[in-house]
Order: sequence, then C-alpha cells, then structure tokens
Amino acid sequence: MKKFNPNKNIIIALVLGILVVTVLSLSLAKRASGGKSNIVQSVVNDSVAVMDKVISAPVRFVENSIDSVRNLLDTYDENQRLKAKIDEYDNAVQQNANKDREIKTLKEELKLNETLTDFEKITANVISRSPDSWQDVLIIDKGSKDGLENNMAVLSNKGLVGRIIEVNLASAKVELLTSANETSNHFPVRISSKNGESFGLLKNYDEKLEALVVDQVTGSADLKTGDVVQTSGLGGNSPADLPIGEVVEAKTDKFGLDKNVYVKPYAQMYDLSVVTVVARETGGE
Repeated sequence: MKKFNPNKNIIIALVLGILVVTVLSLSLAKRASGGKSNIVQSVVNDSVAVMDKVISAPVRFVENSIDSVRNLLDTYDENQRLKAKIDEYDNAVQQNANKDREIKTLKEELKLNETLTDFEKITANVISRSPDSWQDVLIIDKGSKDGLENNMAVLSNKGLVGRIIEVNLASAKVELLTSANETSNHFPVRISSKNGESFGLLKNYDEKLEALVVDQVTGSADLKTGDVVQTSGLGGNSPADLPIGEVVEAKTDKFGLDKNVYVKPYAQMYDLSVVTVVARETGGE
C-alpha cells in the first residue's frame, strides 16, 4: 500500500497558493494599469462566474419558490376575507329585503285598520302554520287574555282571511277561508252590484281558479265581474261590511238550480305574517 506523504501535499498546496496569488496580483496590476486581462486571468474569472451561477441557481430557485408559496397563501387568505365580506353583504341585503317586506306588511295592516274604524280590533302575529294544513289553519300569538273569542273574524292585508275556532290563554287557532272543512261555520255574504244586492254563503275554495266560492245565492241582481263582496252580518257570528273580495265569475251549477259566484279575495292567503282580529263593533256589549 502506498504511504501517505505529508511533505508532498504541503508542497502542492504551496504551489497552488502561489499560483492563485500570482493570478490575483496580475489581475490587480492589469486593472490598475487599465490593461486587458490575459488568458489565464480570463479562464479563472470565467470559471469563478460559472461556479457562482451553478451554486447560486438552486438558492435562487428555492427563494423564488418560497416567495411563490407565500404569495399564494396571501392570495388565499385575501380570497377568504373577500368571500366572508361577500357573505356578510348578501346577508345584509337579505335582512334589508326581509325588513322592507315586514314594513310593507305592517303598512298594509295599518291601512286596513284605518278602514275598520267602526270595530274594535286586535292585531296579532302568526306564530305557526303547519305545511300539512297550510290552507286550513294557522296559530296567532293572542288569546283569551287579550279578549279573543271563538267565531271572531280575522282579516289581513286588505280583507277577510278566516275566523277563530279555538282560543287558549295566550294563543288562538284561525281557520282560513281556503279550508276544505265542510263542517265549519260559513260566512254569510252580501254581493253589491249596480242593479241591486244578492246574498249567499261563502263555503268553498277553488284551488284551480284561486277563488272563493259563494253558493245559495239569493236575489235577482245580474252579477258582473268586479262586483264587491262583503260580509252581510246575518247569522250573528260576524259583523257586517267586512271586505272579502271581488266577483270574477258567476254561473249556475250543472243542474241549473243554484248559482255559484267565484270571488277573488282581497287578502293574499299564502303569505300571512300579521293579522287583525275584529273583536266587536265599537260601542257594542
């Protein structure tokens, strides 16, 4: 085995050191004198430049990658903040729309109350309406402690919507005019036309026509589209002159014995949030 010779390695290192110092000295001398570099100096400089590129390239790549990842994370965070702000804006728009809708409903109810100056009125909120019985009943937040009783008429928007059929201490159940309950108490109505008045019972609801149906119509008046329908007050279960709607069609039944009158209700039956209960006529016992 070949022995390690430290003296030989020292000599080689000294020679290389002398060469490097010589090249640097010549380079400095040329630079000081403004002369051009020689071939050896050029080779050394080019080698150093190439080595610098080789060594610095991975470092720059890593630095650029880190900057890209950081920018990507910053962009993601900014997008999340913008999404949160958009969600907040959408919620605010929806809340404003709900408030506008509520204000519109309250204004309509106030306008209705202003027309019922001859009656004692109780305003209530709708607190429950089951999807299974959407067209039949709803629950309001006023009851016997507020003076409510069975058979009181209930109005909303611009007209009659039903009557109270069950009263609890702090709530009451309202049966709607759109109910299919054949055993309920029906409203006696008066139909006013240009050539007289007719009377009948408000008993059914036609879902296809979205119209209330009045039958057992009496009187010889020629009923026309637009004739006004109100409660007649006959029977004693409800006061007279409560608005219901307008006639859209009048025709005899298939046997030719009875006349059916189809009435478009003033009230919007499917979206009820506030109602007005007519307790009694002003000055009544």
